[in-house]
Amino acid sequence: MDLMTGLKRTDYCGTLRAEDCGREVVVCGWVQRQRDLGALIFVDLRDRTGIVQLAFDDGTEKEIFDKAFTVRSEFVLMAKGTVRERSSKNTEIPTGEIEITVTDLRVLGKSETPPFEIIENCQTAELTRLKYRYLDLRRPDLQKNILMRHRITKITRDYFDDNGFIEIETPILIKSTPEGARDFLVPSRIHKGQFYALPQSPQLYKQLSMVAGFDRYMQIARCFRDEDLRADRQPEFTQIDVEMSFIDKEDILSLIEGFMKRVFKEAIGVDIETPLPRLTYAEAMERYGSDKPDTRYAMEITDIGEEVKSCGFGVFTGALENGGKVAAITAKNAFSILTRKEVDKLTEFVRGIGAKGLAWARIGEDGTVASSFAKFMTEDEMKAIMAKCGAENGDVILIVADKASTTLSVLGSLRQTVAKKLDIIPADKYNLLWVVEFPFFDWDEEAGQYVAMHHPFTSPLDECLSYLETDKAKVRANAYDLVLNGIELASGSIRITDPELQKRIFTLLGLSDEEAQEKFGYLTNAFKYGAPPHGGIGLGLDRLVMQMLRLETLRDVVAFPKVQNASEPMTDCPAFVDKEQLDVLGIGLTE
Repeated sequence: MDLMTGLKRTDYCGTLRAEDCGREVVVCGWVQRQRDLGALIFVDLRDRTGIVQLAFDDGTEKEIFDKAFTVRSEFVLMAKGTVRERSSKNTEIPTGEIEITVTDLRVLGKSETPPFEIIENCQTAELTRLKYRYLDLRRPDLQKNILMRHRITKITRDYFDDNGFIEIETPILIKSTPEGARDFLVPSRIHKGQFYALPQSPQLYKQLSMVAGFDRYMQIARCFRDEDLRADRQPEFTQIDVEMSFIDKEDILSLIEGFMKRVFKEAIGVDIETPLPRLTYAEAMERYGSDKPDTRYAMEITDIGEEVKSCGFGVFTGALENGGKVAAITAKNAFSILTRKEVDKLTEFVRGIGAKGLAWARIGEDGTVASSFAKFMTEDEMKAIMAKCGAENGDVILIVADKASTTLSVLGSLRQTVAKKLDIIPADKYNLLWVVEFPFFDWDEEAGQYVAMHHPFTSPLDECLSYLETDKAKVRANAYDLVLNGIELASGSIRITDPELQKRIFTLLGLSDEEAQEKFGYLTNAFKYGAPPHGGIGLGLDRLVMQMLRLETLRDVVAFPKVQNASEPMTDCPAFVDKEQLDVLGIGLTE
């Protein structure tokens, strides 16, 4: 017999309130717990909206009462009954003023004892929870995260629809054009020896959509990159992908600012002030040592080259003489926290990320200065450094001297580390900003050549075109990144639509005409038939949800995530396949 015959759910568990008293309802869900008090049995029934208490007492039919006695945690139930006021109210849950006195109870599914308790903030090891992810996802905190992701996705589609965008699905099986991260490859059975790739982004197809006349494209797009995982990365991820024709950079920035304002307000009730602040790439690096700076706290980088250029400390003067930089950060009120032992740990930290060492000065509450370099300086030089750094009693100055790029990037990482040690990062702030005017080219030490910092379809700024062949370091891109609390949230650019300029860029990136045609010919050929000026951006949906909910890892906002080694513990994926499957594809494995 169908266990649900004659009953249909009327309400979700967590939606019932005092005003529902006297109403007959049918609810479904999982048993959070059963409490047997002899003449009374209470069952907490849970679904994705919350918990409601089911009551079985001396007014309950014996058959139903006996059935309630047998239920255990995670049994699946359907219950019919009348909502009534609870005699003992629970102020900690929204349904705590009421309960359901049950007149019909059906056990739809039994459960073994689960490997961990289905509760918020479960302390069971994450790997165990990921092995049983379908149970982990029953936990209220994870369900709230997934429901919020749904909410944010809906707001996204509504916003772009309101602004005239068309959602267009682009292919998942595409041609491999490895640029940057490695492609995931998919062998073709029909075309033996040939492979599809999974898209790292819909970049080329969305540009072709502009050529096709769909002047406002968006897509909630699945993307794939075969790269090592971090807390904010997965091998497959979701991107809010946008492209627009007949616009300039300001149009895109304004559109995305409007989206951020709306999604924060509607999803979590936070007001975002617009227009958002902007920093050029050069400013971001000089002030924060990062192209994705966290501006929720101060501790900006200070250049002290002028103050130490004639000092007796060879580490400082040597760096400057070799065209390098001497710069510092000042940790305010850090004297008691950044002890000598802690400073030694920071020294090892910066050596581990490329610096030769760390110079420091600790200023006591009484003004006494202990320093690793003071003996090489005059009193006036020390005073000048302290004044330039805005250092006062109780502060600690940390200095790096090296080539400019190393000095800035090391201080940028050190700034984040020190801020965490001092616990000065406000958890309740959302600092959004644009970083613009990125370098067009990036020097690749391993390859010994310049590569595109973004992708080769990004347009250089008009005023930099004359430097393309003569001074690549001076070429800036018409590109922009959106940064939220030190995390890159989105990246985009105005695209090249001039075939001749695109050919110049390919040549400068070391691609022959034949290679460029083989890899990207379908795009450049399309541009011969009237390409409108266009640009776009891709926003990481997973990262956006993670940041909005103030979570530490993407795994908390993705239903079925991968772990550090790109595997999925629940399904033991990836896995070996039968030799017969490989034979059909014409593939053999090496040892």
